[in-house]
Amino acid sequence: MEQAYPLYRLAREQDQLQSAQQLLRMAYVQEGLGHYPAALYYLSVSQAWQPRHATWRKMVSLAQEHRLTGYPDTWRQNLLITVQRYYYLLLQGLLLLAVVGGTLLLIRRRTADRAWWATYAVYLLLIGLFLNLLSPGRIGLVARPRAPLMAGPSAGSTWLTTAAAGDRFEVRGQQDIWFRVQWQGRDAYIRRPDLLLVD
Repeated sequence: MEQAYPLYRLAREQDQLQSAQQLLRMAYVQEGLGHYPAALYYLSVSQAWQPRHATWRKMVSLAQEHRLTGYPDTWRQNLLITVQRYYYLLLQGLLLLAVVGGTLLLIRRRTADRAWWATYAVYLLLIGLFLNLLSPGRIGLVARPRAPLMAGPSAGSTWLTTAAAGDRFEVRGQQDIWFRVQWQGRDAYIRRPDLLLVD
């Protein structure tokens, strides 16, 4: 498997289609070589493509072994993985119902009373909430050891802590050369070269 790793990496760099299985193999090779941040990155990409509880458990195990942050092992995280696993399937079903419902209302627009239109409007609002509240967030992994987390998007801002390679953060935005991330319930900033986005 180690011999296949350069081919997998070349395919990834050239944006050729990869499978979650190839990413898991790449993670396995990197873990065997002792490169746990790279292993966590490939596991994270695989998890983003195909959310699975087994992949998450492996990530949590590696993170605990190396004392990394951002890998919660809670019932909420397990519920979130289940929702993410079926997110696009649920979204397709909800949108299909919206199209069918809208078409039926347009066909019967003369006989449909306001209650049906109000119900349809509420349904569309719920789809909007589903899209905004439950959509998978952007995740980034710290790419370099001893990366500083700052209170603001400036080198002169207050230093908050030092992140280890492999620490995982939810990315909330971007400002100049800084990513705004969620850290202990508050906003923190990390330089863009220090964070590798999971895509």
